[in-house]
Amino acid sequence: MVSEDVLRTHLQELRRGTVVVASLVALRRPDYGYALLQRLTDHGFPVDANTLYPLLRRLEDQGLLTSEWNTEESRPRKFYRTSDEGESMLTRLLDDLAAVQTSITGLIQGVER
Repeated sequence: MVSEDVLRTHLQELRRGTVVVASLVALRRPDYGYALLQRLTDHGFPVDANTLYPLLRRLEDQGLLTSEWNTEESRPRKFYRTSDEGESMLTRLLDDLAAVQTSITGLIQGVER
């Protein structure tokens, strides 16, 4: 039987890349970091804040996200949004994700147990 630690490690690896895709999808509608963290978790992508915030900065540095500060509330918040470049990247990532799913499904259907 596979240990919980080994399973947890593989699940973490599997989800690591999907968090980028999920973030780009979610940020088609502008949102701030904590709200994104909650939304991702609510949709089955639990992410630690110490992972998400560096990811948001990296995606912004790569031009895949834009950001602006909202200072109208009592506490300023930085809102992120998927950029045009991010939208193009997302399209390619979603296409590749669909191709991977098709390949995996073919393997599953082609293997007898």
